[in-house]
Amino acid sequence: MNAEIIAVGTELLIGQIANTNAQYISQRLAEVGVNVYYHSVVGDNRNRMIETIKLALLRSDLIVITGGLGPTQDDITKEVAAEIIGLPLVLHKESEERIKEFFKKINRPMVESNKKQALIPDGTIVIPNNNGMAPGSIINFNSKTIVLLPGPPKEMKPMCDYFISNDLIDSNGVIKSKYIKIFGLGEATLEKKILDLIKDQSNPTIATYCNDGEVTLRVTARARNIEEARRLLNPLISEITVRLGEFIYSINDEKLEEVVVKILKDRGKTIALAESCTGGMISARITDIPGASKVFQQGAVTYSNKSKVNSLGVEEDALIKFGAVSHEVARQMAEGIRRVSGSDLGLSVTGIAGPGGGTESKPVGLVYIGLADEKGVNSWEYKFTGNRDSVRQITVLSALDRIRRSLTDK
Repeated sequence: MNAEIIAVGTELLIGQIANTNAQYISQRLAEVGVNVYYHSVVGDNRNRMIETIKLALLRSDLIVITGGLGPTQDDITKEVAAEIIGLPLVLHKESEERIKEFFKKINRPMVESNKKQALIPDGTIVIPNNNGMAPGSIINFNSKTIVLLPGPPKEMKPMCDYFISNDLIDSNGVIKSKYIKIFGLGEATLEKKILDLIKDQSNPTIATYCNDGEVTLRVTARARNIEEARRLLNPLISEITVRLGEFIYSINDEKLEEVVVKILKDRGKTIALAESCTGGMISARITDIPGASKVFQQGAVTYSNKSKVNSLGVEEDALIKFGAVSHEVARQMAEGIRRVSGSDLGLSVTGIAGPGGGTESKPVGLVYIGLADEKGVNSWEYKFTGNRDSVRQITVLSALDRIRRSLTDK
């Protein structure tokens, strides 16, 4: 089965909101073996909507349309779909009662136009909306299937799951993907290590994606069911793990900070951070993870030299002799935050993110990371490229990876 996703809404075209619905639907359809070949976005215009949907019907078996099911005059998705397939719109009594009950619950009168949301193409399968008002519809038309879903993600996602679970998974098998997350290897170097595996595989397949200094391998198997897919995937994942070893930080599509927090919990360790050029970004990434309070003691943004001395006990002589961006200061910052917080680990970052501030001996992109624990203190020098944001982002990931490696002896 080949599918196409159409997002309706002028707000998407002008960039007012991002089209996250298409990403979610694509992921869910892939899990049950449906190929998604096209994404389209069309504004709230009848003629362009008709043209877009008719084109989709020519080239795709399943068309999933999101948006345009609301109560206002520009919400015309149902009307357009019904016109194309030649069906009248009828009132769905259960949905009408649900809408009435919603307004009664919030103690507000129901505007007459809200009844419009209870209209559906005659004879179609209704997808209940437990998080909003407009129901969805499944329309079977000349061996094609059109699915209408609301635009708000909190409504669309559970309705999409309902539709897929009840109508697709049994007849189409599954496509199961595992995501291997890697840090510290460039995409070209990584590919060289597993190129024979990529070339030799037709099912499962391997694809690489690079984003913000990380590389993700997507290993995908097509099978009749989840168990069969796992039997195909596991040997290949094991071989990749052997070849890439210490550079792999997750085979479960986790973020690097999730892995770090989990390892800290498993080891019963706590950590504190002293950040200069990253300005608290590492602390933010760690504290974004639920349960981080069990391992995260303290974060200090010591941006100025004065704050490094007063808050962390960095020696003024070290700042004068070596400069704030140096091995020596990174080490003293790490030791200082560990001492002040009483944590098991103290991590520091100091660098020149740019665009200004660099010199010939200390260029923009020069970063030092320090890490102190009960064994002592270490520091590492990095020379990153890119703009200010990219230097800071890669510094955050490098710092998180240093924590991971220190806790797993890698």
